[in-house]
Amino acid sequence: MKGGFTNGRRTLTACLAGALALTIAGAGHAETYRLEHPGDSVIGFPFYFTTRADDTLLDVARQNNQGFEDMRSANPEVDMWVPGAGTEVMVPTFYVLPDAPRQGIVINRPEKRLYFYPPDDPEEVRSYAISVGREGMDTPLGGFTIIEKKRDPSWTPGPNVRAAHAAYGDILPAVVPPGPDNPLGRFAMRLSNPEYLIHGTSKPWGLGMEVSAGCIRLYPEGIEELFSLTELRTQVTIVDQPYKLGWRGNDLYLEVHVNREDKRVKAREAVPAALAEAEGVEIDWREVQRAIDENTGVPRAVGHRTHSDQAPYLPMIF
Repeated sequence: MKGGFTNGRRTLTACLAGALALTIAGAGHAETYRLEHPGDSVIGFPFYFTTRADDTLLDVARQNNQGFEDMRSANPEVDMWVPGAGTEVMVPTFYVLPDAPRQGIVINRPEKRLYFYPPDDPEEVRSYAISVGREGMDTPLGGFTIIEKKRDPSWTPGPNVRAAHAAYGDILPAVVPPGPDNPLGRFAMRLSNPEYLIHGTSKPWGLGMEVSAGCIRLYPEGIEELFSLTELRTQVTIVDQPYKLGWRGNDLYLEVHVNREDKRVKAREAVPAALAEAEGVEIDWREVQRAIDENTGVPRAVGHRTHSDQAPYLPMIF
């Protein structure tokens, strides 16, 4: 929200998941992981959940800190609203870390996900589902810092937000006080670009979509947790990486998050030549193309290396 504030059953797909995930997210809280190897940049494993009669995929999403797009992309054949009793759905708690300094907060806009790196533990990372800005009100890219933290904020909608609401007959007040109807939720943190906030929401079922006026929204439970972990002047890096490559041990993974209306690259454009031609690295180009075509947001193994003394450099091209 752009503006100011004034005052069942789970089946793990790999037996190592419990060793790598310190916690499985519950009701909007972070998933917390430790990196398995020093050169790794892939965390987590997906698992399957068997739905009950009254479950929606949004219920499963919130319980596991996933967003709307996470669940829809990973389960394209499943009805989001009525999956039905006994349906096995994938919960894609599996990520390639963004290519950015592993400090403070890192947000990958097309992925709609926030990563937090605790300052006292470089091998730990926490992951949160988010919403970002809608078309014409994009969440800004670049490097920022947290300059203000506010508990129980009021919301002062900016002129563009007020005009957008007025266009369909919703006249916003000058200031929305703290409370259950406040779009900022109970916690908000201002970026050094002061028009933008990281905050909670009064509408948690919209998480994982491009719906805000440029701010970053978290589940109420997630923002409360992140708020307690984040200090003033914490670094915030916002990137745009729809194609992410990373190593787990000797296996190379590709994760793709491309809007359905956007043109997708060809396989050999998705893997930098410096990596594809590196000594000891073999790329399975069919798997690269499959990851691009399926666009599930779930990392896919697309190559391997014969040794792991040092990972070949992974320059991002997106």
